[in-house]
Amino acid sequence: MDALINGLSVFLPTYNEEGSIEKVIKDTASAASKNVQKWELIVVDDGSTDSTNVIATQLALSNPNIKVIRHEKNSGYGASLKTGFYNAKYSWISFIDSDGQFDFGEIDKFIEKQKATGADLVIGYYKKRKVSISKVITSKVWESLIFIFFGLKVHDIDCGFKLISKDVINNIPKLESERGAFISSELLIKAKKKHFRFAEVPVTHYPRLRGQGTGRKLNVIIESFVDLFKLWIRLK
Repeated sequence: MDALINGLSVFLPTYNEEGSIEKVIKDTASAASKNVQKWELIVVDDGSTDSTNVIATQLALSNPNIKVIRHEKNSGYGASLKTGFYNAKYSWISFIDSDGQFDFGEIDKFIEKQKATGADLVIGYYKKRKVSISKVITSKVWESLIFIFFGLKVHDIDCGFKLISKDVINNIPKLESERGAFISSELLIKAKKKHFRFAEVPVTHYPRLRGQGTGRKLNVIIESFVDLFKLWIRLK
């Protein structure tokens, strides 16, 4: 593992974010260039049906550090994260959601925490989450289940802002989750089992101003629970 974070791959899992994607790409690219010597920004377009892909592709044409990987059909958040992780070229990987609810300028806190602790994964957690109380409650129920089944305890499993050594991705069993929201839990559970080191930092969470999230759809929730029990059985 590199002692100094000089190279960083950042990716944006994206689906129908035409209202926010241009600003998020520009802000993320600017923050990456200020914090590391070498960087790339990958926009993972999960089969968007609006103008997301057109906007992202135009920005990529004007900056060689930006590229777009498009799924021909919508395959889910897990599939987008796997595409980002397995196409990253640098030794450190970060990602944020592309809906404008995070400021990638806060990556400096992740880098500082990694340097101070030597952690393999630096996990963001919300200072104050800008969502409904029902979403906060369901997240806490989910985190309790993950602790009961796998002994994993962090402030926020599903916070969409993390910094991860590529060594983690290369050495844990291949990620499997696709459409469900279990992908973040699967990643951390498998990293814990391989004895990788964790650290956490608080991040600012902004309200979604445009578009609509899909993580609380019933089918996504059901698939997440199915993935949880499948992984628990395999790791018993």
